Amino acid sequence: QVQLVESGGGLVQTGGSLRLSCAASGSIFRINTMGWYRQAPGKQRELVATSTRDGTDNYADSVKGRFTISRDNAKKTVYLQMNTLKPEDTAVYYCNAFIMTITPIRNAEYWGQGTQVTVSS
Repeated sequence: QVQLVESGGGLVQTGGSLRLSCAASGSIFRINTMGWYRQAPGKQRELVATSTRDGTDNYADSVKGRFTISRDNAKKTVYLQMNTLKPEDTAVYYCNAFIMTITPIRNAEYWGQGTQVTVSS
């Protein structure tokens, strides 16, 4: 069984910063792409940023230049540094990962439980 556990959400003022973390655990052989998605009230879940195992990063246009994704493969952890936060960044942020497991042997997509980020104006 694989678990993705997020931490680091909270309440911050406009212009502030937060750092999200997501740690994977379980019967993991290999973690491929890891990323962050978010869902605001009444809206669809959207991509924020992704990072491939070889270090290729991708960002939504709305967060380019403000958010930075990084990962520590040895710790099976992905981070999202969020700077210059805006009220429109308010959402539940979800960690996502494509993981190859040992038992059972399979490659599947996993989601974290989500962490709330609220940016006050």
